[in-house]
Amino acid sequence: MEHLGPEHPHVATQISHLGSVLRELGDLAGARAAFERALRIDEARFGPDHPNVARDVNNLGLVLHDLGDLASARSALERALRIEEARFGRDHPNVAIRLSSLGRVLQGLGDLAGARAAYERALKIDEAIFGPDHPNVAAYVNNLGLVLRDLGDLAGARAATERALRIGEASFGPYHPNIAIGINNLGLVLRALGDLPGAKAAYERALVIFERALGPDHPSTRTVRGNLESLGGG
Repeated sequence: MEHLGPEHPHVATQISHLGSVLRELGDLAGARAAFERALRIDEARFGPDHPNVARDVNNLGLVLHDLGDLASARSALERALRIEEARFGRDHPNVAIRLSSLGRVLQGLGDLAGARAAYERALKIDEAIFGPDHPNVAAYVNNLGLVLRDLGDLAGARAATERALRIGEASFGPYHPNIAIGINNLGLVLRALGDLPGAKAAYERALVIFERALGPDHPSTRTVRGNLESLGGG
């Protein structure tokens, strides 16, 4: 890519990919610098309202969330959402993805009503496009279940979490790590409802899956083991 010059859009795309890798590796400062550079290149080439700019702003918002700068993350993700709504319409799958990212930030900021609205809108978009049993739908239903739990609607949280789990099991089988995440979330809801035997069974099942898929020392495995031990079952 060097022959294209340092400000070419293809260079911005490669820098964005690098930023994603750095984020996965935990180098959040490096990821932020990469996403900011990609954004500068694309804004200069395409203007402030191009889909490439939305991509860069969204990526920057995600790493700002990881860094704990939730106010800046919210601003970035809201900007990405506005760009893609204007470009693709309000009911595009990209818009659902942006809404889900924004919902996580709003939940972190304590705006539970805003997070719920974002998740519900993302869910409505993807249900209309993909049908009720798509993995994307499961992800949004699971997110909705978490915010319903935080809002104190434990019955709604249980229904959402169980629905997400059913979709996930049908899509990935009973032993996928995504399934273990959903089972652990169900355990959290059951515990909040006072169903300690149900919570224990959920944690035990999630632990078996994580140990098999990720090993005994993976952070997800340790988290579920801690949940189980907190019930006196580990």
